[in-house]
Amino acid sequence: MTTPGRTNVELPVLTHCPYCALQCGMAITPEAAITPRTDIPANAGGALCQKGWTAGELLTNGERLTGPLLHGRPVTWEVALDHVAGRLSRIRAEHGPDAVAVFGGGGLTNEKAYQLGKFARVALGTSQIDYNGRFCMSSAAAASTRAFGMDRGMPFPITDLAEADVVLLAGGNVAETMPPFVRHLAGPRLIVVDPRRTATAKLAWLHLQPTPGTDLALALGLLHLVVAEGLADEEYIAARTTGFDEVRTSLASWWPERVERVTGVPVARMRQAVRAMAAAGRAIVLTGRGAEQHAKGTDTVTAFINLALALGLPGTPGSGYGCVTGQGNGQGGREHGQKADQLPGYRKIDDPAAREHVAKVWGVHPDDLPGPGRSAYELLDALGTPAGPRALLLFGSNPVVSAPRSAHVSDRLGALDLLVVCDVVMSETAAMAEVVFPVTQWAEETGTMTNLEGRVLLRRKAVEPPAGVRSDLEVIRELAARLGHTWPSDPRVVFDELREASAGGLADYAGITYERIEADKGVFWPCPSPDHPGTPRPFLDRFATPDGRARFTPVEHRPAAEEIDEDYPVYLTTGRVLAHYQSGAQTRRIAPLAEAVAEPFVELHPDLAEELRIDAGDMVRVSSRRGQTQGAARISDAIRRDTVFMPFHWEGANRLTNPALDPTSRMPEFKVCAVKVERVA
Repeated sequence: MTTPGRTNVELPVLTHCPYCALQCGMAITPEAAITPRTDIPANAGGALCQKGWTAGELLTNGERLTGPLLHGRPVTWEVALDHVAGRLSRIRAEHGPDAVAVFGGGGLTNEKAYQLGKFARVALGTSQIDYNGRFCMSSAAAASTRAFGMDRGMPFPITDLAEADVVLLAGGNVAETMPPFVRHLAGPRLIVVDPRRTATAKLAWLHLQPTPGTDLALALGLLHLVVAEGLADEEYIAARTTGFDEVRTSLASWWPERVERVTGVPVARMRQAVRAMAAAGRAIVLTGRGAEQHAKGTDTVTAFINLALALGLPGTPGSGYGCVTGQGNGQGGREHGQKADQLPGYRKIDDPAAREHVAKVWGVHPDDLPGPGRSAYELLDALGTPAGPRALLLFGSNPVVSAPRSAHVSDRLGALDLLVVCDVVMSETAAMAEVVFPVTQWAEETGTMTNLEGRVLLRRKAVEPPAGVRSDLEVIRELAARLGHTWPSDPRVVFDELREASAGGLADYAGITYERIEADKGVFWPCPSPDHPGTPRPFLDRFATPDGRARFTPVEHRPAAEEIDEDYPVYLTTGRVLAHYQSGAQTRRIAPLAEAVAEPFVELHPDLAEELRIDAGDMVRVSSRRGQTQGAARISDAIRRDTVFMPFHWEGANRLTNPALDPTSRMPEFKVCAVKVERVA
């Protein structure tokens, strides 16, 4: 078993959790012992979940990769780096720069996300870069940008939640995905929208349980009631928004009884919800992946934003709309250039002024920067095809488990001429790679993360990595050097360049330094100068639109991309469980977490189980038009009779999911597809 080496600092090092976007504060000793911090607002006075408490075991896990692999055999770093650089150069020379692609992750530090985007566009000259955050927050980001001119997941401190009178949470199960979040919900009346009676829904004052794929219709119905009952804040609407009349007209066909027929949510419960929110002195609307991971996710979030705007919430002290960001750096990861259409500072890559600014920082001509590339699933789908990339460099992601229609994605990865993976452990995707680079993880390196509030935090190095392991920044530096570029790998130096590249952009980090983060326990962006205090609530005076007003946008409900039928008569929805995180590559290797939930399962209603002659514990086969998988049956009346649930932390659930894409965000429809359920004989 690999044990962490000592640093020259013997005291516990103050840092942050390696998992979700709360980025809970914790202290870690050189022996990898974890204690919670009480000075970070996100984890509410020192709370940690089971994953946080066991995070030290990530550093001592015997399954760590500790040396580069070439075709599965150990080689030196020089051999592996030379091999990759040589293959990349030949593929680019023969097929052009877009024959090489890069795929990043929402768990990478800001420094890594920034340097990865620069590496793709400058060292490789490719437009083919995207990241797994496209699968998480992209619909909420697109809707927020549409409405407010800017996407910052929660444009207010998380502590505002506890002071609210009512919080509506659509499609989120924070009690399992980020348990310390629940402490911020102890005060307000909680309204939860979810097809399952999740651990979060059980805490709610009111649970609205729609048919999967009908969240948009429900949001339209709630807004219809707000207008019909005279609950809209007309003074706010006139002073701070545009477009409400068009939205008001579009709601005419969404009367409550029709919405009940479409969603299954009783009219009386809809009325309860809107009346409670309208009567509240402070109210907040939040969305999570359950509302967003649909082929209409951007429009669904837009409908909930329209609801919040009609009630006068966004930009009002103590009220607002926010997205519950999932991945550890899901916010920062989408701000600084690893997304197909963006440059650092949340700049658009097709904006001439943005290209000029970033090109100057990078020392290249703006015309030499590529344009927008393929989105995440489209990129994976194109791998190894005649018109697609022939090589892929992958950092901080495991698409063999996490991508929709995952068996097809595995086929596409297998068709590549070259697959290179940087990872901490031998994930399912790394096992397919020609070259695997072993890299450092959270407490073995320093770097910044931006949590779900838009607060930039500092993860500090606390232990030495195993011998033979290097950081992602070092890998990028060494590959760039072999391609003719001299770049730093010191995270502080990289962050200072990020600050310069982001200056003047929507996500302006220019005034943020490591020293300020340490002194202030985090700094909210935008922060354009060293003497700027940071911006906890960016919309109090004006929104980030040209006229300073928020935009209402009319949207129309449409069915799920794949409805149930005689052949596939049950809805499947997927999600997380308390003990595991993302694709499970980390948590499935931690004994207490693996013991808590050891294998995938299929949750189904007692009536459906009786009809299919399935008992608890039976092995169940679930099939869709894309593939099949199995899991042990769990019988629960928390799920709708027409729906089954599977966690996606194991390879299998995403064999079934539908890659139908949102036309705006390019988000796949993870949250609903049609399946057949059978007891395995």
